[in-house]
Amino acid sequence: MKNEMMTTEENVANIVSATELMDHWQGHRRLTRKLIELFPEEHFYTFSIGGMRPCSELMMELIVMAAPGAQGLVTGNWQTEDQLAVDFSAKAPSTKAEVLAMWDRSTEQMNAVWPQIRPERFQESDAAFGVYANKVIYSLFYFIDNEVHHRGQAYVYLRALGIEPPAFWDRA
Repeated sequence: MKNEMMTTEENVANIVSATELMDHWQGHRRLTRKLIELFPEEHFYTFSIGGMRPCSELMMELIVMAAPGAQGLVTGNWQTEDQLAVDFSAKAPSTKAEVLAMWDRSTEQMNAVWPQIRPERFQESDAAFGVYANKVIYSLFYFIDNEVHHRGQAYVYLRALGIEPPAFWDRA
């Protein structure tokens, strides 16, 4: 029975490749980038509903987590240039264009490091950012889920502002 379970687990693990996982994550990031582009600059830093953070703060959390998160997932090194963990309270630059430039740089950094991931790495345990202990695959799922969650909050903001958000399925 144990051998049958291992075979099944191995087959499940081979359904999606590391490249496909990154493409899935980057699909979400492309959609979130569209949302940032669409969000009115005059409301990006200030608009809030029900005590939620403004869109700029939600997007900064995603930016500061993305490239260091991908690096940590791949290498087990969760350090950024000058700190052990990411500063999740980092303030957004003063313009949306600067936020988008940061978004694009983090995307490039993610794409540069990701091809180095070893397939067995996904099943290893690690403490993301030195704090959140889990299997690497579950940390990856968390990063994606966190982005979807914050994008959903920003969708609510757009609708409240009378703006139709990008289609949730449009990840091209």
